[in-house]
Amino acid sequence: MTTSAGWAFRAVVSAHLVAIAGQPVFAGVYLTGDFDSLRWHALGADLTSSLGYLQLIVAIVVWVRLRRSWPFLGTVAVAAAETVQYFAGLDGALWLHVPLGVITIAALVVQFVAVWRGPLARREARDA
Repeated sequence: MTTSAGWAFRAVVSAHLVAIAGQPVFAGVYLTGDFDSLRWHALGADLTSSLGYLQLIVAIVVWVRLRRSWPFLGTVAVAAAETVQYFAGLDGALWLHVPLGVITIAALVVQFVAVWRGPLARREARDA
């Protein structure tokens, strides 16, 4: 049975996925000539990054309370990639920003499927 920490992690991962899914849409609209959508892309980047860091905090809680490390390890990878991507976008390094964005979205989709596939219950301590 999924615990409250597990449900919180599911909620944050889900919100994070919704936020990150909008990013290529805003970028695509910008590339069609609607220059105002670049502002939306920047606001979306702020929201997505903030949700990534919130997800990191909740993943720490899941690790401590449920004794499951994989949500933390996966979230560290996603948050690190998002941070690099964020600054690559600010710097205009599209050669890094775009492919890293695709990889980050794919990683978050995998994480979303993993957290909703089965229960996030407390793992019992093993006898040594």
